Amino acid sequence: MTTTTDSPTLLHFRDLVASERPLVLPGAHDAISALLIQQAGFKAYFIGGFPLVGARFGLPDIGLATLGEISAGVRDILAVSDLPVLVDVDNGYGDVKNVVHAVHTYEKMGAQALFFEDQVSPKRCGHIAGKELLSCEEMERRIRAAAEQRRDPRTFIIARTDAREVYGMDEALRRGERYARAGADGLFIEAPESVEELELIGRTLAGVPLMANMLEGGRTPILRPQELEGLGFRIVIYGISLLMRSVRVMQDSLADIRSGELKLVGTGVGFDEYKTIVGFERWSGIESRYGG
Repeated sequence: MTTTTDSPTLLHFRDLVASERPLVLPGAHDAISALLIQQAGFKAYFIGGFPLVGARFGLPDIGLATLGEISAGVRDILAVSDLPVLVDVDNGYGDVKNVVHAVHTYEKMGAQALFFEDQVSPKRCGHIAGKELLSCEEMERRIRAAAEQRRDPRTFIIARTDAREVYGMDEALRRGERYARAGADGLFIEAPESVEELELIGRTLAGVPLMANMLEGGRTPILRPQELEGLGFRIVIYGISLLMRSVRVMQDSLADIRSGELKLVGTGVGFDEYKTIVGFERWSGIESRYGG
């Protein structure tokens, strides 16, 4: 993979879950955001369906894009960074064989961690109403298949349940326990609505690495990483933060241009700084050394 800076020896995602307190994963929605995450010094990152389909296709996360479309975007992002990455596999895009196919697809690209959920198609963002769920037994079959058929036994598989909104917290916790027994390496209870619910998840499912989703504007309170670690969470994703702030900056910049005032000129990164970010000097050096 191509990077703009030399990277130190990288730990596998599974090892980072064991060693970090907690493992913090910013979300990358495109290649430039993945580059910036690596250059900022993070040890791993996350690629989610919500930001990717929004940035790449201008679509909402309601099941309009499938594995082929989304995996093309994931491939572009993975190509620029060698950091370990967690990839959102949505609901696996079909039945149990499609889940295994999706796992293999992303493993071949280099993803070291994956999560998939128990929604039926068309799935939607976990913080948007209107979801329907698979039976617990069907999701268990998918987890067992993914765990037993993964190409690399180190691939870290997280099972997500959206039962909190559909059936309530008791069912979400029950499903979490069953998904862990089915072979999930980690658990993700989506969209708890209070600190008390986060505490309950951490206390009830303490034997399994837990992931928390800090989605700005969503239903779950936004907490600092250390607060979540104290509640029992080992993985924390800030999956849409870069996308949301980037969109606001673009809106403000477009309004400034349209107004003709150009008050924001010079407030972005400098031209030379941007060239450094994307590795201009490295490529210029190759051109000078080997070009005509």
